[in-house]
Amino acid sequence: MNARGLLQPWLAFIGLFAAVSLPLDSLDPERMLPREGPLAWVVIVAMAAALVAVIRAERSGLAGVLLAIAAALGGWFTLQLLPSVAGHAGPAFWALFLTSWLLAWCLVSVLAAIPRQTGFDGAFLRIVVPLIFGVWLLIIWEVIVLAFKVPFVLIPPPSAIGAKLITSIPILAADFRQTFLKAVIAGYAIGCASGFLVAILIDRVPFLQRGLLPIGNLVSALPIVGIAPIMVMWFGFDWPSKAAVVVVSTFFPMLVNTVTGLAASQPMSRDLMRTYAANYWQTLFKLRLPEAMPFIFNALKINSTLALIAAIVAEFFGTPIVGMGFRISTEVGRMNIDMVWAEIAVAALAGSVFYGVVALIERAATFWHPSFRT
Repeated sequence: MNARGLLQPWLAFIGLFAAVSLPLDSLDPERMLPREGPLAWVVIVAMAAALVAVIRAERSGLAGVLLAIAAALGGWFTLQLLPSVAGHAGPAFWALFLTSWLLAWCLVSVLAAIPRQTGFDGAFLRIVVPLIFGVWLLIIWEVIVLAFKVPFVLIPPPSAIGAKLITSIPILAADFRQTFLKAVIAGYAIGCASGFLVAILIDRVPFLQRGLLPIGNLVSALPIVGIAPIMVMWFGFDWPSKAAVVVVSTFFPMLVNTVTGLAASQPMSRDLMRTYAANYWQTLFKLRLPEAMPFIFNALKINSTLALIAAIVAEFFGTPIVGMGFRISTEVGRMNIDMVWAEIAVAALAGSVFYGVVALIERAATFWHPSFRT
């Protein structure tokens, strides 16, 4: 790395640090970044120069470290200034915000350009890149909502949602237990298992493949809002009716994917099994099911998020006074939008973790598949 490339990231860091350090001699937050006058334009020019220097800097470890420090400082100062400039943010504030965001963007680009690695370094990069991206999405959300004073009933800032999450942990835990641990898990297990077994039966009996699959495709197109009230009348208002909706929603994706996967084995491989005098079940367990594993796990991953959506929607049509869907529909009527978003955040986190667990099991079970080869 030449002297010029080494100097540029330092200049970027010093320029940003100098820009955000202007108010250190003042206790008035309004004067931390002036909103008009020559000094405001000096700040803008300094940040623009810092940004250009970072973009032109070489992709090195030092540049990445400096980018991380500069982006973190810029984001922190942006959030510190935000309450004092809400509704009347000037050019210097937007220069700080834009420069900090672009610094973070450059940091993500530097990290994403690093070749894939194994071990701790590879796992660290796979986690830190989406983490930085997600954190800055929340910062952008916070800045836009507060700086423009977006009405709270339209969309609350992430800080209000986070505060509601912390203060409503017992309620959110009870809703999570009712919706996810009872309805989603039970319905997911029954729906996926029954879809898999029926797929084996269809594969064994070709008559069913011609007669049952078209009906299955028709039933899979039924809307959840049409099925849920019927299931509530059949199974009551508690979680079994929601689990029944999840079963209907997850059954046919598993059925169709498993049938497709069982037909994916190569004809030469099936001919080889016949030359070994293998019967249907030996061919199924030793050849066709392993070949169908990617299709089966694809259905499991699709159903991991579909099951949660189905359970929440089903709770809109009748449930005890607990559950994610019940809480969302009730709090919307009360205009408690922060509580609605808190429930959405819990649901999104639960669905993401559920999907991740299924993906980890898939990686362990289908390590031989070309998509997992390093």
